[in-house]
Amino acid sequence: MADVFSGLVALADPGLLILLVIASIGGVIIGALPGLNATTGAALLLPFTLTMEPIPAIAMLTAIYCSATFAGAITAILINTPGTAASATTCLDGYPLAQRGEAGRALGMAVISSTTGGIISVICLMLAAPLLAEAAYHFAPPEYFALTLFGLSMLAGIGDGSPIKNLMAGALGIFIATIGVDNLTTVERFTFGSYELYDGIGFVPVLIGVFGISELLVQASNLHQVRDAVRMKAVRLPTREDLQKTWRTILRSSGIGTFIGILPAEGATVASMIGYNEAKRWSRNPEEFGKGAIDGVAGSEAANNAATGGAMVPTLALGIPGSATAAVILAGLMVHGLQPGPAMFTEQSNFAFAIFWSMMFVNLLFLVIGLGGAKLFARVTLIPTQILWPSVFVFSIVGAYALDQSMFDVWVALVAGVLGFFMRRYGFSVVPLAIGLILGGMLEKRLGQSMVMLDEQWWMMFTRPLTLFFFLLTALALFGPPLWGRMFKQREPMKSTGE
Repeated sequence: MADVFSGLVALADPGLLILLVIASIGGVIIGALPGLNATTGAALLLPFTLTMEPIPAIAMLTAIYCSATFAGAITAILINTPGTAASATTCLDGYPLAQRGEAGRALGMAVISSTTGGIISVICLMLAAPLLAEAAYHFAPPEYFALTLFGLSMLAGIGDGSPIKNLMAGALGIFIATIGVDNLTTVERFTFGSYELYDGIGFVPVLIGVFGISELLVQASNLHQVRDAVRMKAVRLPTREDLQKTWRTILRSSGIGTFIGILPAEGATVASMIGYNEAKRWSRNPEEFGKGAIDGVAGSEAANNAATGGAMVPTLALGIPGSATAAVILAGLMVHGLQPGPAMFTEQSNFAFAIFWSMMFVNLLFLVIGLGGAKLFARVTLIPTQILWPSVFVFSIVGAYALDQSMFDVWVALVAGVLGFFMRRYGFSVVPLAIGLILGGMLEKRLGQSMVMLDEQWWMMFTRPLTLFFFLLTALALFGPPLWGRMFKQREPMKSTGE
């Protein structure tokens, strides 16, 4: 309990509170702008946090994460265009409600559901922290290596492309991570005599390129797209009747979102879909869904915001990002010299709980920002794309250069942006590439440490119970789905024949 309250002391700093308010407002603006999302916002902000202390830096990134996920509901309800992919299911009932003149009611329910889901997920984090701390004493380099390998096995399902394309993109990210001089053997790899490549390619410029600049190139084809907006008088709190109708849905979706967020390779988008489907399945009037059911808004928004807190569990405790935005936050941790993993809850528990309390504060800000400023923030959708995306490009270039004041990083960001654009055009997700780049370096480092620890006897890893457990999970993650699918297909003909 002492660690819990020690983390709360960090919020006594007025400077940190001001930064969180600014980051939350910025996240709402980013989330409300169609095309931008939490991942892009966090990637653009990351270079500007390098001069900060670790707690304010990571707290701002998580504030962007939470607030942008919530803000996606604003455009989903008003213009039938989700600001983020996690709010796609909110369109199904939010926009029909807006068309009936109930946009304020829909947004009010989105605010309450988002706040509740976020708070519940943070409480779950705080309760789970002592259990994670106990596991810290059983992890050594072989366990970390096996755990990172398990994280890489999730690349097949973390993007929006096919599993094969996701694995190919992840393999490309791992390849990029090998560029430079090996720290253990001092052997140069793929440097081609270039001094700039001696220390490898930094993941921050790559993240800016694949998430920010590539999105600019994608959106360039939608410059003349016209969206139908719905007028809104004011956001209002849900009525007692609405709350009586949706409180079970909100609690259920909050639990679903937290659990889905904890699973590596899942995230808010998957959580919102499952939360929405479960809300429909348990509803007394499922026929209303898709026509303006308030339960649909509640189920989607509670789940996607709960997933943001859940995604921080594998990110902080295991060093495996639970979502694309969590991957950027993981990069922020590494840039600031923080080692994510189970030991964070023993050696850096004050930091972990300070981040949790910051997330709690940001989720409470939703009530103020959402109820008082949603109508104002909805106006950001009127910003011409001819102005918006060149501004994003400028921030991307400045952010890439600000990292080390290096023009080489700018070129890396530009090349990564073009690469990300062509990957998206041909059905490849850029998320596995980013995660492969981040985890690839960690995997190599932990393998080298394991070889030193085991005196080059790699087979000794299989004699360690935890390491063997993670190896088995990796095998199941890679070969389980296709084997299960094949068994299911074989049973179908037998079943039909039996009938």
